[in-house]
Amino acid sequence: MNILITGGAGFIGSSIADAYRELGHELVIVDNLSTGVLDNVPKGAAFYQMDIRDEGLADVVREHNIDIINHHAAQIDVRKSVEDPRYDLAVNVLGSINVIEAALAHGVKRLIFASSGGAGYGEQVYFPADEQHPIAPCSPYGITKVTVERYLHYYHQVRGLTYTTFRYTNVYGPRQNPHGEAGVVAIFCDKLLRGQQPVINGDGGQTRDYVYIDDVVRANVRGLEMEGSDTLNVCTARETSVNDIFRTLNDALGAPAKEVHGPAKDGEQQRSVCSFEKIRSLHGWEPRMSMDEGLRRTMQWFRERFEQE
Repeated sequence: MNILITGGAGFIGSSIADAYRELGHELVIVDNLSTGVLDNVPKGAAFYQMDIRDEGLADVVREHNIDIINHHAAQIDVRKSVEDPRYDLAVNVLGSINVIEAALAHGVKRLIFASSGGAGYGEQVYFPADEQHPIAPCSPYGITKVTVERYLHYYHQVRGLTYTTFRYTNVYGPRQNPHGEAGVVAIFCDKLLRGQQPVINGDGGQTRDYVYIDDVVRANVRGLEMEGSDTLNVCTARETSVNDIFRTLNDALGAPAKEVHGPAKDGEQQRSVCSFEKIRSLHGWEPRMSMDEGLRRTMQWFRERFEQE
């Protein structure tokens, strides 16, 4: 198939691109390289340095006769969404509408959309959250992701768009950018290897559902063969605290750093964990990577990268 991946030079998008390429699909990558890295684009893929808000996106879809769009391009920094909600809205909502309109204009068969479980569900009413959990985002980022989900439903009902929405929890693994709102695993790996002191927000007891990149990639491979339109959590149903992550990574390096705690973030969720029962029962997907092994592999990747600098 001919597949276009928006955000395909980024952490998640490029990992999916590699898997699609190995399966023999023809790839087109669209990325503005604001956070993506050109070296992540797989060899043989057509690459366009382009913002998803660009009107030329429809021409790319038409010229390459795209069958499926895998839409991962986004403004992903929660803190930036709070500081500049207009920009967050412009990229995540208006950009996504541009992607959807291009898909509909040129006969794309399916759109796969990367949404957010934790940011969308907000403070949970029950644990783990399934897809029927109330939607109550606590940030502009979460609001925009949920808004795009609503637009997908609208375009499905009115224009016949076929889509799959994956609600990811906290994705981690090799290639993750350790800067900005990257994710605590990447930030800790980078700081520990550089001899810098990681700072844990608050008491460190806040928990998240961390899903390894390879498991996310497998869900996106399954997504190519899915029928109909649906919304699915991609997660582990396991809670891991920030303290546990710091201690595991620090111990892996011989415990070079002290455990230092700083002020808690205002409004930070204390618990976030989702259920994968729906995607398991319908599509046979479940997470395979244990947290300990996933952290070990991630640290190894960061160590090799650090030694090459």
